[in-house]
Amino acid sequence: MTITVGNAPVSYGIYGPTNQPVAWSTFLDGLVEAGYSGTELGPYGYFPTDPKVLGAELGKRKLKLGSSYVGLPLEDAGKRAASVAECLQVARLLATQGVTEVIVADDDHDERMAIAGRAPRDGKASWKDAEWKEAIETLHAIGKALRQELKMNVVVHHHVGTMLETPEEIDRLITSTDPELVNLLLDTGHYVYGGGDPLEVLKKHPKRVTYVHLKDVKKDELHHVRTTNIHMRDAWKRGVFIELGKGVVAFPQLVEQLRKNGYSGWAIVEQDVVADANGKLNPDPTIAARASRQYLKQHVGI
Repeated sequence: MTITVGNAPVSYGIYGPTNQPVAWSTFLDGLVEAGYSGTELGPYGYFPTDPKVLGAELGKRKLKLGSSYVGLPLEDAGKRAASVAECLQVARLLATQGVTEVIVADDDHDERMAIAGRAPRDGKASWKDAEWKEAIETLHAIGKALRQELKMNVVVHHHVGTMLETPEEIDRLITSTDPELVNLLLDTGHYVYGGGDPLEVLKKHPKRVTYVHLKDVKKDELHHVRTTNIHMRDAWKRGVFIELGKGVVAFPQLVEQLRKNGYSGWAIVEQDVVADANGKLNPDPTIAARASRQYLKQHVGI
């Protein structure tokens, strides 16, 4: 059983292919310096999309490639074909580097971003049954297309500000999907932000968590999220996510449970940061990435 520790472009404020506060080569060099074994692809087009170039750049740094995040309008049946096509485009590049899964998430929803971290647990401001049905069909359609062409599968990233945020929504997702096609990416920070305990997911659905993002949440900022009307984007700007070991997430217990579950795969460290108006990142992402890596080595054993 091997847990491979990587980091991701969002830790360096990179959310789109043209949003580049840090050049991809500088980002990769920073990961090597900080002691990581790999990276995610990030938004399609941030890294070189020529497989030979991408493979060479990773290879010379001895880095492996994890998956890539693709946000989609899951409940929109009219956009299902386009969603499948978008995932296949990303997957074809990932497959050239030996990757076996694509990270799929629901698109952001304005009404949910406004109440992220405070979403009602009674299903209000959520998908209706008909929308759930379409979302599941979209995920299965993507999963079937990936399996047929590339022998890959889907891992769903629950994300605050989407219709897959609360523990109840994530449970419904898991129980409604085919584990041969669709499984769960557990993001520890987003699960806490959404009102749950990530350890409970690992105990309740031990075989459905097949990819992990390690993210920590700052205690006082989480309290601010819970007790004010702060918008999700503003919470990001205030620094709600923090270096691992400095927030509320119990990583030693989580990794212990992953091992009990027989987990073998990625543990991608993420500390979502947003550059200021001058393009400056605070904290410095390489320093933060190094601190999180050292914490995992010294206190978690990975």
